[in-house]
Amino acid sequence: MRDCKSIWKAVLSEIELEVSRANFFTLFKQTHLLSIEGSVATIAAPSGMIIDLLQRKFFAIIKNASDHHIGNDTKIVFVPKTVVDEIVDNKDDTLFSEEAIKTTVGHLPRVRPDYTFENMAVSGSNQLAFVSATTVAKSPGASYNPLFIYGPVGVGKTHLMQSVANEVYSKKPNTKILYTTSEEFTNDVVEAIRTNTTGRMKKRFRELDLLIIDDIQFIAGKEKVQEELFHTFNILVDKSSQIVLSSDRHPSEIKMLEKRLISRFGGGLTVDIQSPDFELRCAILLIKAKKYGVALSFETAKIIAQKALDARGLEGLLLRIVTEAQNKGVTQIDEEMASSVLSFEKEQDTGFHPEEIIENVCTFYKVKQTQLKSPKRDAFLVRPRQIAMYLLKKQGLTFVEIGHLLGGRDHTTIMHGVEKIEKIIEQRGNMDFMGLNLQTFGKKVD
Repeated sequence: MRDCKSIWKAVLSEIELEVSRANFFTLFKQTHLLSIEGSVATIAAPSGMIIDLLQRKFFAIIKNASDHHIGNDTKIVFVPKTVVDEIVDNKDDTLFSEEAIKTTVGHLPRVRPDYTFENMAVSGSNQLAFVSATTVAKSPGASYNPLFIYGPVGVGKTHLMQSVANEVYSKKPNTKILYTTSEEFTNDVVEAIRTNTTGRMKKRFRELDLLIIDDIQFIAGKEKVQEELFHTFNILVDKSSQIVLSSDRHPSEIKMLEKRLISRFGGGLTVDIQSPDFELRCAILLIKAKKYGVALSFETAKIIAQKALDARGLEGLLLRIVTEAQNKGVTQIDEEMASSVLSFEKEQDTGFHPEEIIENVCTFYKVKQTQLKSPKRDAFLVRPRQIAMYLLKKQGLTFVEIGHLLGGRDHTTIMHGVEKIEKIIEQRGNMDFMGLNLQTFGKKVD
């Protein structure tokens, strides 16, 4: 029998390198590997809310680490602690009860059941995208093919795309649907080439009725991946399968994207989502609070809405407040509790935005941001890149997030850059950058 405790400790050690310290201690620290039966790993988490966040934001990281330490193609089942307690109370050793199986990762892989059109707040900033997505969901492949949604981080692109998947699935459960990210698509292509299984990979993608790819901008510059997507795109459109794509920018603004793909992406409907206005941010908070099972007044929502400009930031703040409420055993979040938590968050805030760090590094070293983020490895760019990697990591960003910010670099490259600066600091002692001591970097100097 395998030692679940030591295996999970190894898995968590790997995950800790990939996520921020706050996320690791809030979401991962209290998880446990209950059992390994065949290729199925059952993981217990404190609550359904934690499971929801783990599945939505960190599933790929958990899956990769589990595959390394448990076995290839590990199937992950999340179980709330309440279910585990009930099993123990009933002295039932079967972890795969009906209730437990319901918590497996999505009725559609990687798609959140609660990401529906009904659960999405709509205003002028996202109304056109919302109407377009609902139209596509009603008649996949009949209009707006592809549907290309673009906008900054945290404005609800993923929610909208997964709502399409949920709507189509609810009407026709036999529909072949796949939601994936450009990073996962890239990994599938690379792995197929490495293992000489391209035929199987092509069949998987080209027999779909609905293909949804998130963050498509990250395939830029990857020749083989773009070629595979181009041919898959043509085959799916020719047989009236629906394609939905998202990006942080318009197709024409994605550098190192092949012109034939830009043309294909623009062949359907391209719509943008803007950052939510204040009223929409309040509505988002009220919807998410209801999902987490807590009462939130409109006045309290207004306080929180002033502290973040996008949906993702709002949910992060709300999660911290909900966690505090749960710790105190209350279901009503008042203005005093929200203000108290937000005040603490402000004290912990370093005051640096990732783009600000990149801009300052470029100014200090007299290089352009395009050079810093480019694939070029010129000697004069090495140190500025490594300094940027180090500073961004000190801000709590993951290696993957830093890689995306710096031109789509692999997380192992970021790890090497951070370690390089850490060794230099260890050898030379204090190291200054624009008046900042890198050894104690963490708060902005007034």
